[in-house]
Amino acid sequence: MVGRSIRMSGTRRTTEEMGRTRTMARSHASNGLDEVVESPDAAGSLEKMLHILELFSEAQPMWSTAAILEYLDTSRSTGYRYIKTLNDAGLIAAVRNGQYTLGPRIIEMDRQIRETDPLLLASRGVLEDLVDNIGHSALLCRPFGDSVLCVGEYRAPLSPANRFSRGERRPLFHGAVSKIILAYLPHHRLKALYPRQREQIQQAGLGDSWSAFRTTLGAFKKDGFVVTVGEFNPGVCGVAAPVLTGQKTALGSVGVAWDVNERRDVDVQRAVTAVKLAASKISDGVADIQRRADAADVAGPVSSSL
Repeated sequence: MVGRSIRMSGTRRTTEEMGRTRTMARSHASNGLDEVVESPDAAGSLEKMLHILELFSEAQPMWSTAAILEYLDTSRSTGYRYIKTLNDAGLIAAVRNGQYTLGPRIIEMDRQIRETDPLLLASRGVLEDLVDNIGHSALLCRPFGDSVLCVGEYRAPLSPANRFSRGERRPLFHGAVSKIILAYLPHHRLKALYPRQREQIQQAGLGDSWSAFRTTLGAFKKDGFVVTVGEFNPGVCGVAAPVLTGQKTALGSVGVAWDVNERRDVDVQRAVTAVKLAASKISDGVADIQRRADAADVAGPVSSSL
């Protein structure tokens, strides 16, 4: 991306920087499963190995073996074993002696997700119709730990600059696509989330107490949509509605965005209605895919002799 400096993979980082990276990695890797309790020995080794994947970014796409070992803060033999395991699995790949990037297996998995993920399958045609209907770029997002990940998009002319795009994450407390997901998270997830993120929740204006936080989210749920202006980019308006499971919890969200300086004639209520309809169609589509999958499981495999 233009204007972003790339730190060389061999650059030594401070202990404070390493600590921040570890903390962020644990937050993303947890995926909100706070109620699951594992023994330190069982969880620690696997978590440390998987946290290596969190190191790679647009700002620093390549890491040296030495830098990875320093980040892990473990024995060299253990660190080398982690690196070898990830490399053998194709999750990282050597590009030259002692230098690694993300690996080809991730590309293969991305294709599989695009072709098989129920959320993406159910959104096919719906996002396109949404853009054709109201003329704004559409996003499909899902929760990912204490953040939201864009998993699908369909662009319209005059799309806002620096728009949210597939593969990008944003905080759970800012922006329409994030806030509507937050409102529909299961109660136990919210209960675990609040003490961890109390300061960020307050700064986002979502409530200065657990009770106030729940009241704010209850209002979002009652409306069934969220509208925000300028929470990431000045002048950008976003509208989002939830994609729901059968238990009425958030599987994801659908949103549209436009620059109010470029598009002053937008009928916000029309956008709200269109987004809610699109989200409902995707929710129904996911449910239908799951029903067909369940029916296929019950029927069992078809005999090759038939």
